[in-house]
Amino acid sequence: MNETVLFVDDEEDLRMAAAQTLELADLPVTPLAEADLALSHVARDFPGVLVTDIRMPGMDGMELMRRALEIDPALPVIIVTGNGDVELAVQAMRDGAYDFLEKPYNPAELVAVIRRALDKRRLTLENRALRNQVGGRDAIEARLIGRSEVMVHLREQVRAVAATEADALITGETGTGKEVIARAIHRASARRERPFVHINCAALPTDLVESELFGHAPGAFAGAMKMRYGKFEHARGGTVFLDEIDSLTTAVQAKFLHAIQNRQITPLGSNDTVDLDVRFLAACKEPLEKAVDEGRFRGDLLYRLNVVTLQAPPLSARREDIPRLFMHLVGEAATRYKMPMVEVDADTLADIATRDWPGNVRELRNAADRFVLGLSAGTDTDSTVPGSLADQMAAHEKALISATLAANAGSLKQTYEGLGVSRKALYEKMQKHGLDREDFA
Repeated sequence: MNETVLFVDDEEDLRMAAAQTLELADLPVTPLAEADLALSHVARDFPGVLVTDIRMPGMDGMELMRRALEIDPALPVIIVTGNGDVELAVQAMRDGAYDFLEKPYNPAELVAVIRRALDKRRLTLENRALRNQVGGRDAIEARLIGRSEVMVHLREQVRAVAATEADALITGETGTGKEVIARAIHRASARRERPFVHINCAALPTDLVESELFGHAPGAFAGAMKMRYGKFEHARGGTVFLDEIDSLTTAVQAKFLHAIQNRQITPLGSNDTVDLDVRFLAACKEPLEKAVDEGRFRGDLLYRLNVVTLQAPPLSARREDIPRLFMHLVGEAATRYKMPMVEVDADTLADIATRDWPGNVRELRNAADRFVLGLSAGTDTDSTVPGSLADQMAAHEKALISATLAANAGSLKQTYEGLGVSRKALYEKMQKHGLDREDFA
């Protein structure tokens, strides 16, 4: 396990001094000047800890901690505060910080706190690995949850893609988990120890897109006082995930095409090319063929991206997964909000399973959060399943049986008694719908 300390501080002297202190203590360290760079390293199985200053331009330390703990609530985050930031430090501890240090800190104290945090992180990851072995689930199945046919097929595709260096395009409705699929590919690939850089193309400032992606040389434009690495370079050795790629302008698409074809970029204002060792994954919520027909997307770029295309299925295509997925999201929410695990009763699961979820997993996650917080998990959406009356009734029956099995951990006796049917009737209906009690144990 390659343990690493991510040390984030925008003041170069302090950053370099801390890095030297940690290196002398035989603690591998990655000094970073910006919070978003640190965030690209954080993953649920990241084998290290995060140390961050509170006050920084752009994303500050509190926001960095919040977003890092969203990825993994068990990640030790150590906050470094100034003399007047005691109240912020107290708030950080309430929000989940592992510890805090006040400037100027004793270098020996910094080393001691980080060693304790690394011990805690090591134990957390070892326990998770043991649980995964006992549960018989690999990293892909742990991220892409579900026993439906479409999810089994998707996991097979992800395993196959992860074993290669091929670029891939991920399509699917809003909220279906395209980023989750991209992260699963990265974590199952040979690049897993390198950064995963998520770029929301729709959120990039129009006048700074090229600088953000490709970097810039000093003097490239007004205010460009020094060399800046772009996000592509920060992902060296790792994976770049371009979300909502159809939002890029055609001019930037042309540069991106060159980057994919030649694995090289030219920073803005520079004549020197930079070699790239990255894998590109892209996502869009509408078919890019339509954007090509309308002249909004380059056809040659599409052909470069869709060597492999993965489809993120909507919840409507895997309704039998909803109970299991909801319970998993409830567990995540309980951990995130530092609350005890809430038991999900069969009636709630049955209700959840038979609703329509146009917002897909994102909407279901919000419902799980509300449930854990003691609020209603209800929704105003119509729960009608599209199709004929027979199809709707079959989908409702399957979802109801799945929910009751999930609530009863696969116990047939509790399930048929709860549903008010005979054991034989339950067995016949499970066969009809392709349900296996072992999937709910």
